[in-house]
Amino acid sequence: MISQSLRDARRFEEEMEPKIADAPRPAFHLSARMGWMNDPNGFSYYNGEYHLFYQYYPFHTEWGPMHWAHAVSKDLLHWRHLPAALAPDMDYDRDGCFSGSAVTLPDGRQLLMYTGVDRQTLPDGSAQDIQTQCIALSGCVPQPEMPACVPQSGGAGVTDYEKYAENPVLDQNDLPPGANKNDFRDPKLWQAEDGTYYCVAGNRTEDRDGQVLLFQSPDAFHWEFVTVLAKNNGRFGRMWECPDFFPLDGKHVLLISPQDMLPKDFEYHNGNGTVCIIGSYDEQTHTFTEEANQAIDYGIDFYATQTLLTPDGRRILIAWMQNWDTCNFRSIDWPWFGQMCLPRELSVRDGRLIQQPLRELLALRKDEVRYENVTFTDLLRLDGIEGRRVDLTLSLKPKDGEELYRKFALRFAQDDTYQTSVSFRPYESVVKIDRKFSGSRRAIIHQRRCKVRNREGRLDLRIILDHFSVEIFVNDGEHVLTATLYTDLSAKGISFFADGKVTMDVVKYELRAE
Repeated sequence: MISQSLRDARRFEEEMEPKIADAPRPAFHLSARMGWMNDPNGFSYYNGEYHLFYQYYPFHTEWGPMHWAHAVSKDLLHWRHLPAALAPDMDYDRDGCFSGSAVTLPDGRQLLMYTGVDRQTLPDGSAQDIQTQCIALSGCVPQPEMPACVPQSGGAGVTDYEKYAENPVLDQNDLPPGANKNDFRDPKLWQAEDGTYYCVAGNRTEDRDGQVLLFQSPDAFHWEFVTVLAKNNGRFGRMWECPDFFPLDGKHVLLISPQDMLPKDFEYHNGNGTVCIIGSYDEQTHTFTEEANQAIDYGIDFYATQTLLTPDGRRILIAWMQNWDTCNFRSIDWPWFGQMCLPRELSVRDGRLIQQPLRELLALRKDEVRYENVTFTDLLRLDGIEGRRVDLTLSLKPKDGEELYRKFALRFAQDDTYQTSVSFRPYESVVKIDRKFSGSRRAIIHQRRCKVRNREGRLDLRIILDHFSVEIFVNDGEHVLTATLYTDLSAKGISFFADGKVTMDVVKYELRAE
C-alpha cells in the first residue's frame, strides 16, 4: 500500500512537471526531476534497464526530508523519470530515507536497502539521529517467515516499492563495540558467487573516526555483523559516507566519501571529499589489506560515489556532481537543483584507479573538427572550436627544439565577460580548474589543483562540456577534475593560451542532445 506521504510527492511531481518542462537542463547528465537532488542510490541493472535512485526533496530546491527519486535508462545517458520510489513515512524513517543500494533477488524482485533516520529528543532536550538499515521491495511485501512472493511484472513498470514488515533489519544492536549508533548509514549491497549477500556501511567510532563495517546475510533479509573492513586511523576526515567495495583488475577497491577532510599536498582538499583505497581482500577471513590510496576526483563538485557492474562486465561509477560547501550559493533560481556526473568506466592500472568517460558517449558525437600540429604562443582561437555541449580532446607537447613552455590554458564557456579555464604548468606538473569568472557572485570554492605525472611538457586532456558542467580527464584518465558552472548558455567560446611555444592536436565533436 502506498502511503499518503508518497502519494503527495507523486501528485506534486505530476502537477509540477508540465510547468517546468522548459527549464534549462543538462543534455546527457541526469538532473533532478524537480526540487533537490543529492547522493545517487540503488544504481543497478534490473529487468533490462539501468536504474538510478537518488536522494530527493521534490518540494523545494533546498535539502529537506529525504525521499528517493527513480529514473531508468537504456544507455546511462538518456534518462526517464518514474514516480518517486520512497518517502519518509514510517516511525523508523520519519526524518528521512537516506542513501542505499539495490540488488535483484532470485525470485525476480528488486530489493532496496536504505538508511532510515529517526530524530529523537534526549532527556536534556537536545536531538540526535538514530540511523538504521531498512528494506523495501518491488512487487509485494514478504513476511518474516517466508520472504518470497510472485514478483511484479514489467521492467520499467515496476514503480512501487513496499517496506519490509520487519524493518529495520540492522540497528544499534548489530554494531560492534565502540561504533557510534548515530552515524551508521549508506549500505552498499552485493551478492557473492556462493549466494551470500554482503553489504558495507559507513560508520564512525565514538571518538569521531571513520570506519567501514561489513555485514552478511543468507537471504538479504536477516543480517549479521562480520568485521570492521577498514579503519580511518585519523587519515581521511572524520565520518566515512557512501562506501562501495568491489573487485577490479585483480585488486579490491574501497571507495569512501569522508567528511571534514584536511588537505594533503595536491592529493586531498579541505571539506568533504572522495577517496579510493586499493588493496587485496581475503574472502575467507574478510581481511582487506590496503596498498594505495588516492583522490577519486580532483575538481570542485564531486561526492557520494556509487558503482554497478554492467551486463558486459564493466565497472561503472556515478556520483553527485556537487559540493556540500557550495550548493547553497546558486546564482540562478531554477525549479531543479543537482545533477549526476557522467558515468565513468573504471580500471586499475599500475596500482592506480583510472577513469574514462562512458563509451556510450561516442554514439552522441557529430560534426568533427580536427587540427593537427598547431604551434602557437600567446592567444589562439580556432574556427569551429566552440560550444557548450562538446567532447574535446587535446594533446600538448613542447615545440621541437624550443625551451619548455611555462603555461598552457584552455578557456571555455567564454564571452567578453565570462570564462572557465583549465591550465597546466609543466615545470610544476600542476593542472588547475578555475571558475572564478563563470558568473558567481559569492566567495565560494572557485579553484582546485592536482599534481600529475611529469611527462616533460606532454599532456593529454579530454574535456566533456554539458551546458552547466565540465569534466576534465587527464592523461588517459589518471586524474579527473569536475566542476559545475552556471554561466549563461550564450557564452560558448573556446580559446587557447600559451606562455611559450606549444604544439597541439585538437579534435572537437558536438554532442547530440537526443
